Amino acid sequence: MRRLPLALALLAIGAIPARAQEDDREAILAVVQEFFDTMTAADSAGARAVMLPEGVSFGVREQADGLFLRSRSNADYIAALAGREERLVERMWDPTVLIHERLAVVWTPYDIWVDGEFLHCGVDAFTLLETEEGWKIASAAFTMEPSGCEPSPLGPLEEPSGE
Repeated sequence: MRRLPLALALLAIGAIPARAQEDDREAILAVVQEFFDTMTAADSAGARAVMLPEGVSFGVREQADGLFLRSRSNADYIAALAGREERLVERMWDPTVLIHERLAVVWTPYDIWVDGEFLHCGVDAFTLLETEEGWKIASAAFTMEPSGCEPSPLGPLEEPSGE
C-alpha cells in the first residue's frame, strides 16, 4: 500500500515536463500571433517586443524566370513597420511547435491579405529563442505562393465591422 503514493508521486513528476512544454507551446504561439497582430496594427514598438532585432527573415517564391529570394533584418522590418499604409492581415492554422530547452520552431500554413484582398499563402517557419524577457522571434523563413493555395480552414477573411 505504501508503494501506491510513491507510484502516484512518480507519475506526477513525469507529468511536469509535459505540462511545462504545453505552457511553453501556448506562450510561443502567443508570440507568433502577437507578431501578426503588430503587422496588422503597423505597431513597431509591439514588434520590437516580440522580435530579436539581430534576426533575419527570408521569403522565397517560385517565378517564371526563376527563384525569387528576399531577405530582411528584423531591425529593418521593425523600423519600416510604422510607415506602412496598407493593412496586412496574416492568419495561421494547424501549427506544429517543436521545443528544446530555450529553442523553439513553429511551422505553420498561413495566408496573408492586403487591404482585404488575398495576396498569397504559404508556410511560415519561425525560430524563437527564450530570453530573460520571454520567447522572442529570432528568424523566419516563408514561402510566398500566389496561386494553387488550399482553401484556409479559417474561411475567407472577415474584416472587423466599423473599419
